[in-house]
Amino acid sequence: MATKMIKALLDFTNKMPEQILAQGYAIVKALTGNLNFPNTPVDLTVLKTTLDAFAIAIGDAKDGGKKAITLRNKAGEEIVRMLRVLAFHVELNCKDDINIFLTSAFTPRSTTRTPPQALEPTTVLSVDQGVSGEFKVSPKPVRRAKNYQARSGQVGPGGATPTTWSIVTIPNAKTAAVISGLTPGTTYAIQVRAYGALGYTEWSDSAVRMAI
Repeated sequence: MATKMIKALLDFTNKMPEQILAQGYAIVKALTGNLNFPNTPVDLTVLKTTLDAFAIAIGDAKDGGKKAITLRNKAGEEIVRMLRVLAFHVELNCKDDINIFLTSAFTPRSTTRTPPQALEPTTVLSVDQGVSGEFKVSPKPVRRAKNYQARSGQVGPGGATPTTWSIVTIPNAKTAAVISGLTPGTTYAIQVRAYGALGYTEWSDSAVRMAI
């Protein structure tokens, strides 16, 4: 019976920029001088330099500036491209030996088929003020989520739950949900949920913010 080829888990779309950065550094460290994987198709020095620039871009993007976020995302896409190339190189050269494969710092993809499972609940990771009357909401990433939704509503008297909500759908946790049309000086409740193979999770607990 033929040995099945070991495949790398390439779940970059489910990861935050900081997680991609950490994985990239780990792979550079693991492959540098690794005799199991000589002549890598990606120059590891170039990848290290790109990761350093990505780390700076992540920090610059924390203020929510559109230009900084664009630069961060562009750098992240280039790193993911290089990591995919390296993953293919590792798959081809590990001799289908899991112990050799693991020296690369890539995670092997599971070959066991599992039935669809309910997603872990997500939470509001951050609520950043955009322009006046706008929030940028980031959900906590959860594995196997296909997309996310954020909703906001005006908090009622005495902190009562909103009676009406506005919903925004985003493709992944790296993309902040932009909630606009808010009234400055008004307090809003913000909740998020994730969508998976079995449908949406429950809405998260509320994060409460006053619009500016």
